[in-house]
Amino acid sequence: MTHKTGTLRIGSGAGWWGDRIDPARWNAERGALDFLCFETMAEATVSAAQVRKRRDPAFPGYDTWLDDRMRAVLPHCMANGTRIVSNQGWIHPLAAARRVAELCAEAGWKHARVAAVSATDLSGSIGTSGLAIMESGAPVASVADTLISAEPYAGAEAIVRALDQGADIVITGRVADPSLFLAPMMHHFGWRADDWARLGQGSGIGHLLECGAQVTGGYFGDPGYKDVPDPWNLAFPYADVEADGTAEIGKVDGTGGCIDLRTVKEQMFYEVHDPARYITPDVVVDFTTARLEQAGPDRVRVGGISGRPRTDTLKVSMGCTEGYIGEDMFFFAGPGCLDKARLAETILRERLRLAGLQADDLRIDFIGANAVHGAASAAPACEPVEIAVRIAARCATRAQAEKIGREVDGMAVCGLACTGKRVPHQDRVREVIGLWSTLVPRASVDCTIEFV
Repeated sequence: MTHKTGTLRIGSGAGWWGDRIDPARWNAERGALDFLCFETMAEATVSAAQVRKRRDPAFPGYDTWLDDRMRAVLPHCMANGTRIVSNQGWIHPLAAARRVAELCAEAGWKHARVAAVSATDLSGSIGTSGLAIMESGAPVASVADTLISAEPYAGAEAIVRALDQGADIVITGRVADPSLFLAPMMHHFGWRADDWARLGQGSGIGHLLECGAQVTGGYFGDPGYKDVPDPWNLAFPYADVEADGTAEIGKVDGTGGCIDLRTVKEQMFYEVHDPARYITPDVVVDFTTARLEQAGPDRVRVGGISGRPRTDTLKVSMGCTEGYIGEDMFFFAGPGCLDKARLAETILRERLRLAGLQADDLRIDFIGANAVHGAASAAPACEPVEIAVRIAARCATRAQAEKIGREVDGMAVCGLACTGKRVPHQDRVREVIGLWSTLVPRASVDCTIEFV
């Protein structure tokens, strides 16, 4: 790439799978963006996708909100010359790219160049790799019999190659969140893959954008302490990035929320274990050198974030089958509700014992009294006005997990006075895909690019 100057504007289109769609449309329509980036894939999303694929072979494997998101932004991106980078491909980036191409044609963008970026599938080889599980130190081989997926965290380089080849839209699978935003900077400014200073700054900016509204006041407001204007109308942020990586974080006019030193600092350290050593596939970021300045209303200038050479390994998320969870709820209200809940717990534990429940874990929580803090919960100062009793068990088989719902059903007429019970239309048993991590040599992961 020829080195370019001038400001590059990159906007956020999503911070997670279930994020709101209107703020993405506002950015596409009114944000004057060069790039719009969607981050919808987390570890839990990989697990949910694998569970659904096992349950429904017709599931295409990509973001379930892909159609809605693309239909909301494609007409504006086409009109404004905005390119898109998105990890909505989940476990099947090529299928997602094909669908996006269809949606582009539907929107009148018939000549859009859509590329799918897919990383090496390690599920067939990692079980015999001799590697260790990061969380436990046990060998990966110990979970080989239950392994169903092994998703490496790719970085920005393959996205950059796709953009260099003229892609208007790049759809990926498991790519590290900041890398989605770093790739347009590398492409536009011609940053080298070993320019650690600029990659550190760019990845830091990507980290500020990746969680969407969290930097504009989402997941921030605390009434009376940290008030947020018009929180029902939160925008997603954008960054005006300069050639050295310095950027100003802003949002479109006429939207709610706020961008100030507080929101930026909270997001800067969100999910960061060591601020001096935030490891990404592209660079090791050091936030301790950052310089922040309030540049105007809802504008924060960010510079000085530094970087060090990337690691020789890449993280892999491994999905493993870990049985089933059975879960249900019922309710008590009015005087004596907490005493009723306590007696209901005794009844359920005895009935589940009689039913021969085999559970690796059984929890009964009183929502409104102890569901968050458990045994550390303080005794209530006064009688609650209502209690929801939640019961959940992790079991090896679906048949065992189904016993939870059956016994909760019995509480409707074989329980206590004033038991409030939901009609069980919802599925009360779900399969569990546990997630474990390991590190693989970088050379063992390759990314392919396929244009649709």
